[in-house]
This record gives sequence, structure tokens and C-alpha cells, in this order.
Amino acid sequence: MAFTFRRPPPSVAVSVGVLLIILLAGPASAQGGKTGQVTVFWGRHRDEGSLREACDSGLYTMVIMSFLDVYGSGTYHLDLSGHPAAGMGAAIKRCQFLGVPVSISIGGFGSGYSLPTNQSALALFDHLWNTYFGGSLNDTTRPFGDAWLDGVDMFLEHGGAADHYATLAVELSKHNIRAGDGKLLHLTATTHCRFPDGRVKEALDTGIFERIHVRFYNDPGCAAGFSAAEWGKWAAAYPFTKIYVGVPASPAAAETGYTDPAALRREVLPVAQKATNYGGVMIWDRYFDKRSNYSASIKNWV
Repeated sequence: MAFTFRRPPPSVAVSVGVLLIILLAGPASAQGGKTGQVTVFWGRHRDEGSLREACDSGLYTMVIMSFLDVYGSGTYHLDLSGHPAAGMGAAIKRCQFLGVPVSISIGGFGSGYSLPTNQSALALFDHLWNTYFGGSLNDTTRPFGDAWLDGVDMFLEHGGAADHYATLAVELSKHNIRAGDGKLLHLTATTHCRFPDGRVKEALDTGIFERIHVRFYNDPGCAAGFSAAEWGKWAAAYPFTKIYVGVPASPAAAETGYTDPAALRREVLPVAQKATNYGGVMIWDRYFDKRSNYSASIKNWV
């Protein structure tokens, strides 16, 4: 049986989405402080180890698979750097059993993606929902079988206001409490550090994102690493969204902006954790983290 749903008017959808994310996220902490939340990107290196191994490490509270790097023109492509899809569904379920949600990141470093129209955004939603979540269109190939992912991350290296990511965000928000077994569909974005990030600003301004991972690396605005000024702008602009400090796991993981673990513990986290909507730390990526033990060295301070 084909999966169908009704789309409410965009104005209603935004209002409902904002209300859902506020209710589901709960009130902001009065004082900020440690959360213990460490998100890692996985899927960029064949020899980073398996998804199951990443979750079994006990280091992470969310894993983001990257990337769905082609979409917007009727063609879709998932690039996990040669990791085989066989057995991936079981690994996803294992992560979920351990309490580690697994999301899929759209975008990435290539140029094969865009959302030039509302229709292309709705088509991408249909693809995501029926391929990786709770949809059941008969002609859809599900690479992970009956395993359902937990969320969608927007990692946009190009594009801008002409793209219709806000339409996609609203469509996803309507399924926040219907992603599977009543669980939340985590809607996140991974942005450049300089505020605002025009690639995803229109989508973020809907107010329906649960988390924003701010990349304090590979950006001229944060060439030296963490910027308290930019952090403050992100935290103030989206008070109902959890804001994460994004860091590379080693100097080899980024061209600029590496912050060593001692400096992160001593100088960065005390500043970041003053924000009432501080969320935790995002690590780029599992391959480099596995070799540097970066997340292990900061986990008790996050």
C-alpha cells in the first residue's frame, strides 16, 4: 500500500513546527552547563570502522551518516565512502538500542545538490521519508531495510536563499512525532561559524530545528578556532535550539581552526556552557577521532 499524507498550508505548518520543537525540547536550562552530548560524523572514510563500532565505543550520543550528496533534479545518491549497505540496518538498530540516534546528513562538499523549487524540496522529503524513515511506497528501495533513521542534518557548502530548504524543514517538522514508534525526528543543521550562514538561514529562521552544530574550523571567520563573539550570535539568535561547538578531531581533519583538547576544556567549554541553550560538542569526524582519541579526552567536560 502506498504511503500518503496531507500537507497543511506552509503558514500553519511553520506554527505547528515551532510549537512542536518547543514542547519536545522543553524549557531552556536556567544556567547552561554540561550536557554530556557528543555528536560525531561517520561515513567519510572506509577505514574509520563500522557504524556499530562507533556506537559501541560509548563515546557518542548521536551519529550522523554523511552524505546524501546528490538531490534536487530527480536523482539521489548516498555516499558512505564504500561502507557496505549490507548489515547496516542491523547496525542502525544496535545504535538505537544503545540510545544513540543515527541521522542522515544531506549536502556535503560536492556540487550535485540544490533545491531550486518547492516541488524539488517536497520530492526530496518524499525520497527521505520513504527511503530512510517511515514511508512505504512499493517501488522505493530501502538500502537499510526496515531500519528507520532518527533524523536529518543539513550540511550545506553551497546554495543560498534561492534554495527551498525551509520548505523541506517544514515538511520534516510535521513528522517530528511520527518518525517511528512515536519518537522524535531530529532536525539539525551543521553550519559555518560566521553568523548568519546564508546557505541555511531561511530554514533555520523557521525556528523548528532541534540542534545547530557550528563549525569553528575551515572558515575565515574562525581561522583561529572558537570565536566567543560568533558563538554568542548563534546562541542568541536561536534560543529554543541547542547549539553545539563543532571541532575537528585532529589538525589533519581541518585546514584551519583546530583546537587541542586541553584548550577546549580550559578555554572554550567554560565560555560556551554559559549559554542556556548550549547543547554539547560536534566532532569531525569518526576517522580522525578514532586515531586521536579527541572525544575521549573531552567527554567528561562536555
